[in-house]
Amino acid sequence: MSLATLGVSLMLAGATCASADPGDLTVFRPASDTGPDAENQHFLVAATPKGSFLAFWTQASVENAPDQRVVMSRSLDRGQTWTPPAVLAGDREGKGHRAQWAFPFVVPYTGRVYVFYNQSTGGRDVREDTTGLLACRFSDDDGLSWSPSFTLPIRKSAVSNPEPESPENWIAYQPPIITSQGAVLVGFTRWASRAVQPEGEVFDRDSEIWFLRFGNLLTESDPARLIVTTLPEGEHGIRVPRPDRQTISAAQEPSLVHLSDGRLLTVFRTLTGMIYFSTSADGGRTWQLPAPLRSSPGGSPIRQPIAPCPLYKLRDGRFLLIFHNNDGTANGGNGPMDYKKNRRPAYLSVGRELSGRPDQPLLFAAPRLLCDNGGIPAGPIGRTEIATYPSLFEWEDRVCFFYPDRKHFLLGKILSPALLNDVGLPR
Repeated sequence: MSLATLGVSLMLAGATCASADPGDLTVFRPASDTGPDAENQHFLVAATPKGSFLAFWTQASVENAPDQRVVMSRSLDRGQTWTPPAVLAGDREGKGHRAQWAFPFVVPYTGRVYVFYNQSTGGRDVREDTTGLLACRFSDDDGLSWSPSFTLPIRKSAVSNPEPESPENWIAYQPPIITSQGAVLVGFTRWASRAVQPEGEVFDRDSEIWFLRFGNLLTESDPARLIVTTLPEGEHGIRVPRPDRQTISAAQEPSLVHLSDGRLLTVFRTLTGMIYFSTSADGGRTWQLPAPLRSSPGGSPIRQPIAPCPLYKLRDGRFLLIFHNNDGTANGGNGPMDYKKNRRPAYLSVGRELSGRPDQPLLFAAPRLLCDNGGIPAGPIGRTEIATYPSLFEWEDRVCFFYPDRKHFLLGKILSPALLNDVGLPR
């Protein structure tokens, strides 16, 4: 189904969506605003060496309900048609423990597909769907069959529950990257346990940026031999103080790229109304003091509410920043936390790397409108947000962007050359 057809369906349901272009794709459309498949988010799509597109997402009747689960769908025709979602973890009937926030990784040479996710053990520390183990399954046949689940360690920190067997409070929302040194690395958010900070919900307690390094994921086939290291070294991750409560860190939802000089760069959301970034010159073991991400070194800060703002690196060296281009006051919002209003529209900025810049190594073009839904609510709680928790990859000569619309519909776009044009940026 094309987005144009989907737009008609949505208007019949009292909603609308952005105008279609020839590259638009539809992965999943729920039958109604309510029901067991109404909430669809954290939408990550990966391509295998054989040409299959595999989509993974978190599905539920409503976010954090007992029926929250990890599902997947396959496409054998480059995203034109998709299989019905199959449950990989969790329970559609709500009888088992929640499973959520899956992120895939495809081993380039073998084609093995790993899917990592947060697996609840039934307890609640910060929130039911953040408190969980790092679980994993893998497939050696392009997602047709999957291994039994197994778990991997996350090292404890100063904000963890000190009990040895207690699970962490964490979410990873982008796939891992392969760094220029050949390491497999993914960022994640870690929240302070109630054993450390008894009061407060997810925005009112410490949150820090951390990373998982999979040391032998590219070469080891035995899951019992996988080596996982939690970075940075030390007891705390990357922190950014809340403007109104300087003792509390609000640093969340990192994405990660590698630079041509071997450094790593991460960008992430905060409660400052701006995107922040940090760099590491030692593979993620230590990180520079975070700072606002700017349109250019010394230029204006790039504005963003507390919504995901992923940064992707293309094969030709360009960078793509997906963000909402406001400080939280868009559409009548009253600040970064007003996510019912300020997470739309979504914009894209093309970036280029600047050599010899120890401060900010990227320069961005002016934002371009990427997608919008007119602010018409949809889904079980009437969301208006768009392109939160998306994914992007290159296939052949195409740049494929997949995103949730209102955490309800799952859509895709083939990004046009005009949208990706970087005329005026240094080469």
